[in-house]
Amino acid sequence: MELQIDSLPLLTLCHKHCAAIRFATVVITYLIFIPAAPRRLYSGCCNAPTFPRIRVWDPYKRLGISPYASEEEIWSARNFLLEQYAGHERSEESIEAAFEKLLMASFQHRKKTKINLKSRLKKKVEESPPWIKNLLNFVELPPMEVIFRRLFLFAFMGGWSIMNSSEGGPAFQVAVSLAACIYFLNEKTKSLGRAFVIGLGALATGWICGSIFVPMIPTVLIHPTWTLELLTSLVAYAFLFLACTFLK
Repeated sequence: MELQIDSLPLLTLCHKHCAAIRFATVVITYLIFIPAAPRRLYSGCCNAPTFPRIRVWDPYKRLGISPYASEEEIWSARNFLLEQYAGHERSEESIEAAFEKLLMASFQHRKKTKINLKSRLKKKVEESPPWIKNLLNFVELPPMEVIFRRLFLFAFMGGWSIMNSSEGGPAFQVAVSLAACIYFLNEKTKSLGRAFVIGLGALATGWICGSIFVPMIPTVLIHPTWTLELLTSLVAYAFLFLACTFLK
């Protein structure tokens, strides 16, 4: 009587043992032949260095800088430490927290200084004589954009007058500048008569001052083709700019 042996379970068992042997061979090869440094790449950031001053309360001491350090030094310390302890989450959070605290303190100090400066200027104005207070009532400080736009306009007029100095006088440029000054003043004061008076007054004052002070300039400093009329007109442009920009 022959013994019947089912070969299917035996084959399945052999396959399982072969798979286990192959897996063990791969693990042993990995541990023996792959160096330690590349293995750390696969293991994540577990071996990243830890920032030793995580629990230091003072943000200056935590970043290792002086209490009188500038903003550039604070930024440099922050960047240097983040590069050194990159990959360690708690270390990075501690460095960033100290940096943000110092940055906020620097911002508040600048804001406080600016407020103190305004308070001191206001106090100086209040303590000034009455005639200065009355004079300051006619002056205002417009936005910087307005100042630069009008400065560009009158500087262009001055450059145009200089370029055409050999062909003729600056009468046309002066007329255009006066018209622009009156326009800006009327836009601000909503009174054409007042704008006209202030504009003409600024032109007359500038022309008189130019006529007095320009001849005092040494001739060595003046271009040979520049006439007294041209230089006086340049002074008038400056007065027109100041009048239409800063007067109320």
